[in-house]
Amino acid sequence: MSHDILKGKKGIIFGALDDQSIAWKTAESVKSEGGKFVLTNAPVAIRMGAINELAKKTDSKVIPADATQIEDLEKLIDESMSKLDGKLDFVLHSIGMSVNVRKGRHYTDLNYDWMTKGWDVSAVSFHKLMQVLYKKDAMNQFGSIIALSYVAAQRTFPNYNDMADNKAYLESIARSFGYFFGKNKNVRVNTISQSPTPTTAGKGVKGLDGFLNYAEQISPLGNASAKDCANYIVMMFSDYSKRVTLQNLYNDGGFSNVGVSQEIIDSLDNG
Repeated sequence: MSHDILKGKKGIIFGALDDQSIAWKTAESVKSEGGKFVLTNAPVAIRMGAINELAKKTDSKVIPADATQIEDLEKLIDESMSKLDGKLDFVLHSIGMSVNVRKGRHYTDLNYDWMTKGWDVSAVSFHKLMQVLYKKDAMNQFGSIIALSYVAAQRTFPNYNDMADNKAYLESIARSFGYFFGKNKNVRVNTISQSPTPTTAGKGVKGLDGFLNYAEQISPLGNASAKDCANYIVMMFSDYSKRVTLQNLYNDGGFSNVGVSQEIIDSLDNG
C-alpha cells in the first residue's frame, strides 16, 4: 500500500544492476511512494545489467557515470538537476566491489592494486559523490543521503575479505562528511547495515549460502530481504526521519545484537 511519503521528492539512485539489486527494489519502492529519480551506474554495469528495463518501468532516465571519476559525477549531478527541475532530496549509494574477492585471493595474500581499486569503488566514491554534491549545493535542506553497508565492518567474517575494510571505510566517511553536510547544509547522511542478501554482487562472496543460513538462525526476525531494505531506505528518504544523521542503521532482523541463538545451540548439541 502506497502512502505517497515521497511525493514531490526527487533524487539519484546508484547501483541498480538487475531485479535482485537492493537499488532496483529501492527504485520501485520510491516510485510507488511518489518520488522521482535518475538512475545511474558505471557504463560497463549498464551494458551487463537490465537498468534500462527498470528505467522504462519507473519512467526514469538513465545517466551513465563512473562514481570514481569526479568529472562523471559533476556531469551526472548537473544533468540530474536539469532533468528533475531543481535540487535533490535523496541519493542512494549502492556500490561495492572487491577484485580480490572476485579473483579468489585470500585476505592474507591480497593484491594491493586490486585492494586500492576496491576501496576506491566501494568507499572513496562515496566521499567523491558527497564532495561534488556539497560543492554544487545540490541537496535540498533535510535531504537524505544513504549508503549501504554490512556488519562485517565491525565483526570478523573470514570470507568477506577486504570488502569488510571497504565497508568500515565507507561508514567512517559517512560520519565524517555527514557532520559537515548536517552542520552547513542541513542534510542527513547515514549508512544502512543490511542482512546478507543474495544479490548478483553478493553471490560472489565465498560461502554466501552459509552466511544466509547462519544469519537466519541467529536473527530473531530472520534475515531482511532486499525489499525490506528498500522500504527502510524509503523511510530514511522521507521526512519521518528528518533528524536522523551520522548513524549506521542495522536492518538485519536483530542479528547484530545477538550473541548466540537457541537454534545454533541446539544444532551444536545435536551435532
